[in-house]
Amino acid sequence: MVASVVVLSDIHGVLPALEAVLDEPDVMAADLIVVTGDHAAGPQPVEVLDRLRALGDKAVLVRGNADRELAEMARGEFPADQAWEIDLWAAGQLREEDVTFLAELPHPVTLEVDGFGKVVFCHGTPRDDDEVVLVDTRLDRWAEIFAELPDDVRTMVCGHTHMPFMRLVDERLVVNSGSIGMPYGRAGSSWALLHGGQVQLRHTPFDVDGAVDRVARESGYHGCRAWAEHYVRAITTDAEAVRTFGPRDGRAAS
Repeated sequence: MVASVVVLSDIHGVLPALEAVLDEPDVMAADLIVVTGDHAAGPQPVEVLDRLRALGDKAVLVRGNADRELAEMARGEFPADQAWEIDLWAAGQLREEDVTFLAELPHPVTLEVDGFGKVVFCHGTPRDDDEVVLVDTRLDRWAEIFAELPDDVRTMVCGHTHMPFMRLVDERLVVNSGSIGMPYGRAGSSWALLHGGQVQLRHTPFDVDGAVDRVARESGYHGCRAWAEHYVRAITTDAEAVRTFGPRDGRAAS
């Protein structure tokens, strides 16, 4: 049984954003940090993986779709014409141990958390690391997702869509912690704290100008400044992201 859990997600290879959150007092004080996927697909892949592994037993890393795909790209198993250019570049930076590490990450992970009981931590949904659910996803889709969960799992924590939310769904609590390195709608890093049966959605502001400059200076990716200017600054709004993601949760076209 773990007393307090910090949840991070979707770092996407942005080391300054990750470091800003890891410096938060409540993050340092937590018993466990669970990172729910998409760790390295971005401009500083190896640096982020090294920082996460340096946390040792304090961190549990869950596989995201981008982690699985990076490993496939590195092994020549992913169609290059279906990949983002930065992801292909990031896959090429990985050491063999990084490829093995990402390929072997678990998904999902279930942990006992004080005040919550069994909590399932996943990337998209427990059944699929690339499945999309949103704050307004309809109840019948949630019923499909929950059908394979044991009855005693009453809390689901996910990531994938880069927008934080918390809602009850047919007596289960669903939490999305948002994104550390690639947020939509609000610059800065979003994360969650589970403690004493309560959930706090938290936000860490940081020097965005400095982070963009650092990524541009330290990454070897040729388009890193343009990438950081867009994604670290959160140029994509949450409304734009919901309109893009919406069809993927099975809703009827509006």
